[in-house]
Amino acid sequence: MTEKCVLIDSTDPAVTVITLNRPLKRNALSVQLLQELLAALQSVSQESDRRVLILNANGPVFCAGLDLKESADRENRQQSADLLAGVYKTLVACPQVTIAAAQGAAIGGGVGLLSACDLAVVTDDMQIGFPEVKRGLVAALVTALVRRQVNDRRLRELVLLGRTLSAAEAMSIGLVNQITNSNELMAAARALTALAVQSAPLAVQRTKRLLDELSPRPIAEELNRAMRYHIEGRDSEEAIEGINAFLEKREPRWPPMKGTDRSNRT
Repeated sequence: MTEKCVLIDSTDPAVTVITLNRPLKRNALSVQLLQELLAALQSVSQESDRRVLILNANGPVFCAGLDLKESADRENRQQSADLLAGVYKTLVACPQVTIAAAQGAAIGGGVGLLSACDLAVVTDDMQIGFPEVKRGLVAALVTALVRRQVNDRRLRELVLLGRTLSAAEAMSIGLVNQITNSNELMAAARALTALAVQSAPLAVQRTKRLLDELSPRPIAEELNRAMRYHIEGRDSEEAIEGINAFLEKREPRWPPMKGTDRSNRT
């Protein structure tokens, strides 16, 4: 029997804890994990008695991003892209207060999970990385989420240079709310939970909708727009070379450019 990639703890009647459970693969976002995570998020979103959702992970790393071995198989690209976008949209639209409790590292798509949550608590050894351009990919869906939390200059630095941030750097630019040590991570998330359950549930839901509507475009629309870049990046020759180089632990040999991308994106 295949081990579950996502665990759900509903012991507390007001709180659901969803745990990523691929520790040996650094909780990389495989199709199976994304399917299970999307189903779990959709289920929790329908539970009106639930007030808080905590997203955490087993093992030393919160999430290493897309499963690049799986991404090398082009037959999986549309399915995993649709699932990833679905997870982000569902997490953002979740009526509960959502809290990411993350340790070790959040890379690529893992940063998207942090940014899609309302609040993020991370360990003091946390590394938050944007390596997509170094793999020939475009951090499209992640950018749609992160751009709401950091200013444009810092965002360009992150996604164009493929920067990796420490926990302190991430907090200084608004990517995380709180830093703690690994032994206190869930306790810190629970402390925020205790505050969240004191709020009126409908007021929380309306406030979350208001925050989305005050943005120039709803986040679902921005993710739909970003999806085109995500797919184009994964289909490119650069992505094939970048992913192979990563898997083979060597420097990429980028193919020569064939002109400049001047397509109309309106």
